[in-house]
Amino acid sequence: MYRLVELRIGRKQRGAVLYIALIILILLALIGIVGMRVTGLQERMSANYMRVNQAFQAAEMDARQVEAGIDAAVNSSVGTYAADQEVCAPVFDPLTWAESLDSAQGSYTRRIDKCFAASSLKLGEKQSEQTGNIYEITVLSSDSAGNPSANAVIDTIFIP
Repeated sequence: MYRLVELRIGRKQRGAVLYIALIILILLALIGIVGMRVTGLQERMSANYMRVNQAFQAAEMDARQVEAGIDAAVNSSVGTYAADQEVCAPVFDPLTWAESLDSAQGSYTRRIDKCFAASSLKLGEKQSEQTGNIYEITVLSSDSAGNPSANAVIDTIFIP
């Protein structure tokens, strides 16, 4: 008699494991799909970060080359450097300049030491009008010369 009861309980539960297994399988498949999408998104984000970093490093290198050229010209026998803009007007906007370029690379140098009055550190003494050579260097560069996908603009002040 005891055995009959056991068989009846077993027959009532037949097929329930199949439904539970299918539900778990569907849940695992959904977790796998979400994991693949997250991984793909992270891969695209890291590739974009790499391209932006390469563009920034290229712009930084170009800015340092312009600075080295200015330094060599100022410290040479000539003693001067001919900037792209020697006067204060018109006002220069680096972003507008970068958007106006056709290529993904360029530099613009502006002499700004004459655009503001210098001041003496000692109160009551005459202010000096000579501030020396102060240059604003703006550089646009991209991650790849052939197929640029990221650009960087650097605007620096250089005093040789």
